[in-house]
Amino acid sequence: MTTALAEPREENAPPRLHRVTGRSNLGLALTGTTVALWSILPLGIKLALGGFDAATLTWYRFLCAALVLGTVLAIQGNLPRPTTFARRDWVLLVVAVVFLCGNYGLYVLGLAHTNAGTAQVVIQLAPLLLAVGGVWVYGEHLGAPQWLGFATMVVGFVLFSHEQIAHLPTDLGRYYTGLAYIVLAAISWAVYGLAQKQLLHRMRAPQVLLCLYVGGALFFFPLAAPGQIFRTTTTELWALAFCIANMLIAYGTFVEALVHLEASRVSAVLAIVPLSTLAAIWVARIAIPSLVAPEPLTSVAVMGAALVVGGSLVAATRR
Repeated sequence: MTTALAEPREENAPPRLHRVTGRSNLGLALTGTTVALWSILPLGIKLALGGFDAATLTWYRFLCAALVLGTVLAIQGNLPRPTTFARRDWVLLVVAVVFLCGNYGLYVLGLAHTNAGTAQVVIQLAPLLLAVGGVWVYGEHLGAPQWLGFATMVVGFVLFSHEQIAHLPTDLGRYYTGLAYIVLAAISWAVYGLAQKQLLHRMRAPQVLLCLYVGGALFFFPLAAPGQIFRTTTTELWALAFCIANMLIAYGTFVEALVHLEASRVSAVLAIVPLSTLAAIWVARIAIPSLVAPEPLTSVAVMGAALVVGGSLVAATRR
């Protein structure tokens, strides 16, 4: 299969914005796969963090993902050709790498200062910001049903986070610091998503991902302690392998979804990740009671969950 890059552009030529293929059903299926994989990712990370610190775990994920994907593309003869990149392509790549890595680092810092429930809800600013960015940067149109869906999602998130807000820790300064980190992580992810979408105009999805994985491995290398892998258990190594595979498949389907579907609609479906994560935790709690503690869900939280899911579906399907 030939995946040659587009012909190089003149440096001063105005960039053409990426346009979706319009294959909505495929885009929604790919986004749903991303949701499913990101929902179970925290379980793998929880196990892997028993043997790795956050920076080292993230570095191994980027490094191994780059090696696996790079090998596949090399065999296919589809490696990116940097010599064809225009200056603006390099700028977009740097922006995507820096903000993706910023998302990873800031989210971990936020979790260290606040509780997981609050972090799961607040980080969902990311897909909402991606949707707004899709309208602002790419001129995507949001009809009345989509605006209604997004409004319903916001109301749902407020209700869903009621339990977390009602049990604020005594150290409010530490809590709000964590909150700020999570908000910055959400902003970083939205910027990364928008930059990545434009890169799809120049490269195919696997080529974009390879560039991001290589950049992420270089970014986190100074912070990593590679020797930790020799002190891990078999379970922790399997958890690391799962996190790497999850990263390869989930980000692959996410990037490919942006090829076929508007960023605003992709972001709407991604908004249900924290709810599906709680469902995955609930199942894991039954299967492996020692793995995670259950999240308390009141009737108000359940109502909020229903509104988030319903609003997400309305915003994604436009009806």
